[in-house]
Amino acid sequence: MIEQRLTSFENLPTDLRQPAYTPSDHAAGIVHIGLGAFHKAHQAVYTDDALARAGGDWRIIGVSLRSPKAAEELNPQNGLYTVIERGAEHTTSRVIGSIADVIAGQGNTPRILETLSNPAIRIVSITVTEKAYGIDRSTGGVDKGHPAVAVDLTNPENPIGVLGILVAALAQRQKSGIDPFTILCCDNLPENGDFLRAGVIDFAHHIDMDLANWIRANVSFPSTMVDRITPATTEDTLASAKKALGRTDLAAIETEPFSQWVIEDNFPGGRPAWDAGGALFVKDVLPYENMKLRMLNGAHSMLAYTGFMSGQKYVSDAMQHPDLSVLVKRHIMAAADTLDPMSGMDLGAYADSLMDRFSNPNIRHETYQIAMDGTEKLPQRIFQPAIIALRNGQTASAFAFATAAWMRYCIGRTDENVEYDLRDPRQDQISNSLSGLKSPHEISKCLFGLTGLFPDELFRNKHWMAAVISKLSTMLDDGMSIAVRNETQ
Repeated sequence: MIEQRLTSFENLPTDLRQPAYTPSDHAAGIVHIGLGAFHKAHQAVYTDDALARAGGDWRIIGVSLRSPKAAEELNPQNGLYTVIERGAEHTTSRVIGSIADVIAGQGNTPRILETLSNPAIRIVSITVTEKAYGIDRSTGGVDKGHPAVAVDLTNPENPIGVLGILVAALAQRQKSGIDPFTILCCDNLPENGDFLRAGVIDFAHHIDMDLANWIRANVSFPSTMVDRITPATTEDTLASAKKALGRTDLAAIETEPFSQWVIEDNFPGGRPAWDAGGALFVKDVLPYENMKLRMLNGAHSMLAYTGFMSGQKYVSDAMQHPDLSVLVKRHIMAAADTLDPMSGMDLGAYADSLMDRFSNPNIRHETYQIAMDGTEKLPQRIFQPAIIALRNGQTASAFAFATAAWMRYCIGRTDENVEYDLRDPRQDQISNSLSGLKSPHEISKCLFGLTGLFPDELFRNKHWMAAVISKLSTMLDDGMSIAVRNETQ
């Protein structure tokens, strides 16, 4: 018997939440690059709410540059999919209708550029993670050693990477006299709008100086802060969707009930009514970014390394460990101490909400998944708050412990000598340089020496450096579990 697939709203359970609008009545106005689970749990949901309240031609055309999987899942379902929200006590499901189409990027550059050149497209949003952009954070310009950047600089009319695609599409719009689209970075990066703006303009400089100047003068890059824990889809996710729908949904995702989106309100071409779903439009996103990066993401990274090395597969499992949960709360509050007061934000209440979210047993977020890309994440999550704490005369022990836990993770073997993949863009460099090293002094010296990673201000603080080495020594000599216990004494 052939299983029926989700393709329409016909005969869906009446108690299942569905779009309060007819999707086919609304044209696309957004292209989203990097269509994965997070976008489906976050921006696409806010857009669904915006269409329900205020209408408009704001549906989304997704672009998946790395894999055809998203297109294969969503296009046969006419863009429909299920979002399963798993709370600690209740689970709810809803069907989302805001995605109109998905383009699999590989081999489809002409179609992508044609879509991006359509005057109806007024916003291009992006979630690809920092390493996919090919931007050198230390200079703000392009990283010519990045594979996609290197290819696109030599063949800018047939790009394969994010920067190349954006610049090629903007070049076509400039040539045709079409207003540019707004570029909306939704990755977890500090001042992500400025970050992407600098990279796009520098890439354009290498292609066409006039184009670069036009982009500088005309293209808006609002910054954003996004927050919603979204684990990878599993067979249990698909089974839950089938139970809720009465049919198969291969594009279903699961997430937590909590969702936050803070957006710099700078959209010359207009925008959806995302505030219908709770988005907050502000003049300055940076204070909210710092709050989330340091308190949530920083604690998440620390928990990922210590939890994974302690044998805790999921975040919620780690939060049941009495010593680990104490360290998580310590880290969150240490991060809060580095922040300036924010109007309308109670950092104590936010800290409590993070503890509740991390403890949610129905969100199966793997510590190993969070541990990936450490060299990209630690500078803003751990090192920056460490610097501020040291400047303010506050304790930076929590950040030293998190750094030592990352160093222990970089060795690539558990306390039981089981090997694992670091899943880091600098993995080969790390593994090769650590080969044969065993002492905490040798290992820390090697990792402290990674080019462009550790800020000079931390290098100059001998007490903080010594604390990292001491904590790493305990992890190596006694194991991560003992190191965690010692931190709570």
